[in-house]
Amino acid sequence: MARKNQSPFEDLIDIISKSPWWAGVSLAPVFYLLLHFIAIREVPQSTGLNDLNTIVFGSLFRTLSYFGQFILPAACLFGAAISAFDQFIRRNLHGKVATSPGKEALSDMTWRQFEMLVGEFYRRQGYQVKELGGSGPDGGADLILKKDGEKLLVQCKQWKAYKVGVKPVRELLGVMVDAGAAGGIVVTSGEFTQPARNFARNSNIQLVNGSELHTMIRGAKKTDMHRNDTSSSPVCNNFGSSMVIRTARKGAHSGQQFWGCSKFPACRATLPLNNEVIV
Repeated sequence: MARKNQSPFEDLIDIISKSPWWAGVSLAPVFYLLLHFIAIREVPQSTGLNDLNTIVFGSLFRTLSYFGQFILPAACLFGAAISAFDQFIRRNLHGKVATSPGKEALSDMTWRQFEMLVGEFYRRQGYQVKELGGSGPDGGADLILKKDGEKLLVQCKQWKAYKVGVKPVRELLGVMVDAGAAGGIVVTSGEFTQPARNFARNSNIQLVNGSELHTMIRGAKKTDMHRNDTSSSPVCNNFGSSMVIRTARKGAHSGQQFWGCSKFPACRATLPLNNEVIV
């Protein structure tokens, strides 16, 4: 979200920085070539008073294009550099948590880093992630997730000292209704109070505490590693097809990894890591 009182140059950088880095790199030469073509065009000579306004505005537009052919590409490249750097930070944060033995790595982050980590996790789950940004660690939804035509809102709470109560969960529900979202997720590095869990249970809002987030990220890392080695995947007893690692999203086992039949939803056979088949 752009800050107040920004210049158009800063607004463009802000927009590009929240896009894939290659978008800014691709737009830079397009802006340059388009504005350069306008800048080198000659202003037509006046043939009478009726052409005066056309000549004045043409000269002004040509002057703006001359400076714009350098300013706009520079803004695109600068925004692309910020986007690439943020991508590096996200991957580094995700890798740090994925290889940490406990959830302590979550507590060492700033609220902004925590939001970037959560966004990176859901991006790796196949969601389109839009970071809403903001000027502080609280206030409304922080991320918008989109997948298969469904929109989810995510609120991140990097709270170290106390548990997340029912108020933030209730506030997210109001934002969900206004935005027409199908559901919501509140993620914290700490814990939730029981009233918050009771309210979320009846509001289509998923609560993810620090331990669950750590488990989910570590599980996603194992899943990525397994995708490069499918020779050890078990075979479904129902269809004889290979099984793939999935992550439970709801219920008491939320965040835990299990084997699921690749024919899902036709087959709902699952296999825990101890190879005991559950149907």
